[in-house]
Amino acid sequence: MLGLFLNNLLPIFLAAGAGYLLAARMKLDARPIAHIAFYIFAPCLVFRAILESEVPGEEMLRMLAFSLACMLLPPLVAWLAAWRLGWPRRRIAAVVLVVLLPNAANYGLSANLFAFGEEGLAHASLFFVTASTVSYTLGVFVASMGRRGVGAALAGLPKVPAIWGVALAFAMVWLDLRPPFPVERAVGLLADAAIPAMLVVLGMQLYGKWRRVPLAPWSLAVGLRMLGGCAAALLLAWLFGLEGAARQAAILQASMPSAVLCIILATEYDLEPELVTSVVFLTTLLSPLTLTPLLLYLT
Repeated sequence: MLGLFLNNLLPIFLAAGAGYLLAARMKLDARPIAHIAFYIFAPCLVFRAILESEVPGEEMLRMLAFSLACMLLPPLVAWLAAWRLGWPRRRIAAVVLVVLLPNAANYGLSANLFAFGEEGLAHASLFFVTASTVSYTLGVFVASMGRRGVGAALAGLPKVPAIWGVALAFAMVWLDLRPPFPVERAVGLLADAAIPAMLVVLGMQLYGKWRRVPLAPWSLAVGLRMLGGCAAALLLAWLFGLEGAARQAAILQASMPSAVLCIILATEYDLEPELVTSVVFLTTLLSPLTLTPLLLYLT
């Protein structure tokens, strides 16, 4: 288990640690980098992931359906629990957001590549495509619902660049088109910057953000993200008939801690950023305790 942690998870923590040290030494604000990642790097990453996916069509649809079901089940439980407890709308939205979005990008893709190689990465990328689509549609909607009504939240979705990246990529796949070579190369350069930038943002956002937050929403969010995602994945992988590398990648992706994007969205929409950041921080910090045994089981 120590070898699994050192080879597959520690490199991710070291990269995030660089961002933490940068914020600690230079007192830099993470928001400018978060904005660049949100509006430029992430759209290019999801565009390239969809365009370059080589998984067969039937297997792709099965993985996409699994990913969607696996992402929606735990936040539904979170919403029902928070609604029954009578929490305010902003708090409900914050809890649902961190449970909804696993870190299927920087953390998930890296861990799958290290653990299961290129085949695992191909399947993990399909989960990432679904997660990205959900993140920049439903995730943005949930975040904006913390302060806006339904109409205003829906009206704000077309302003999110990653949504256009997803739509354009699927249209080009359907029409069997490729972008011009200079454009494709530029998109590739920007996409390659997405994962490092998000890891640096994670480390920078974690610096100085550990504050006292309400225990009940914090506990519910951490528990459902760390254990609920894994439990849902184990059940749904069997129901969807996933096997081999697809099953390994799907379960590992669904069991990831809360996404760095939650911090970016919480900052962008002023959605209880202290609570969101603390959940991202703790789930990331605790993730080796759950992911290392899971990797041992999956391998």
